[in-house]
Amino acid sequence: MAFPRASKALSRFTVLDLTRVRAGPTCARQFADWGANVIKIDAMMEDGGEALGGPRRGSDFQNLHRNKRAMTLNLKDPKGVDVFMRLAKQADVVIENYRPDVKTKLGIDYEVVRKVNPRIVYGSISGFGQDGPYSKRPGFDQIAQGMGGLMSITGAPGEGPMRAGIPIADLSAGLSCAMGILTALLEREVSGEGQWVQTSLLQAQIFMLDFQAARWLMEKDVAPQAGNNHPTSIPTGVFKTSDGYINIAATGGRIWERLCQTLGAPEWIDNPDYATAPARSKNRDALNAEINARTLSKTSEQWVAELNAAGVPCGPIYAIDQMFDDPQVKHLGMAQPVPTEDGRDITLVAQPFTLSRTPSSMAARPPEFGEQTEEILSEFGFTDGEIADLRLHRVV
Repeated sequence: MAFPRASKALSRFTVLDLTRVRAGPTCARQFADWGANVIKIDAMMEDGGEALGGPRRGSDFQNLHRNKRAMTLNLKDPKGVDVFMRLAKQADVVIENYRPDVKTKLGIDYEVVRKVNPRIVYGSISGFGQDGPYSKRPGFDQIAQGMGGLMSITGAPGEGPMRAGIPIADLSAGLSCAMGILTALLEREVSGEGQWVQTSLLQAQIFMLDFQAARWLMEKDVAPQAGNNHPTSIPTGVFKTSDGYINIAATGGRIWERLCQTLGAPEWIDNPDYATAPARSKNRDALNAEINARTLSKTSEQWVAELNAAGVPCGPIYAIDQMFDDPQVKHLGMAQPVPTEDGRDITLVAQPFTLSRTPSSMAARPPEFGEQTEEILSEFGFTDGEIADLRLHRVV
């Protein structure tokens, strides 16, 4: 296949990507970026148009769909379903994030697909689960953030619930599904059989609560909003400098002492209001005010340098443009250029982990609508005559 692979790591797998918007494409992107043959199936509307999650050349779509190829397919037409089943017979993975009942109505649900390919690993992402009292509700990230408890602990105390600044339910559901699919693929090497991988925005969001969720389950402690303060490690939070803000995380006795010395306040070490972790917790507001009075005396850059030199975790608070300009971010290569044939300048967000022998790369720009339809169908054994007939009947 002439299509450039982003990596050798997952190059033996073929993935049929039926996803749209964010959670599903996030899942499929993990396979595309690590070299799988990911085929994005662009849905055709009854009028022959295309259904997309945002402008195809917009930054969001481009970032989600790099390293893939695309073909069109009308799954509302029985001939389109037949085409899909021929593809699925040879594929390793199907990923979808339809409302749970849609795939059954289309006739492409897991039980149907596994009859033609028992080895298929079928990944499904929904808002609330494939069954249960809320399964037919439409799922959106902010709804999941609220129902999953995140908004109740985000934001400043007394100011009401606050959403996270990123679509964390969508993103974590996509990553969870990718991890589930990879787990199923590993298990398939032993059993020879595929299986159905299911997750939802709600499940992923609850999982991401982590220790606050565990505090309730183990101790019946409902975590409140804490604003920029860490819920348990004190002092940890945001402090104002002469030209902006910084984060300081002074966890543990030794780091606390280093913070006191660096701020020029060694007397705080023996102050009974601050000497122990429980005392610092009880007097959090007063302590934060005293720290803030000290940090106002220097710039963010000065404090970041001095506190880190003293062994106190500290960092600047960047706007996104500043973040990408940071030398460590540049060193990590988190902004990667994408090769294009038409001279477009595309730079996208890189994968957050590296492999020493089979690295990931931005090997191919995101595909145009149905760009490789004929190429893909030919690879799956469709003849030129069959492809022409499918075109004629608006199946592809």
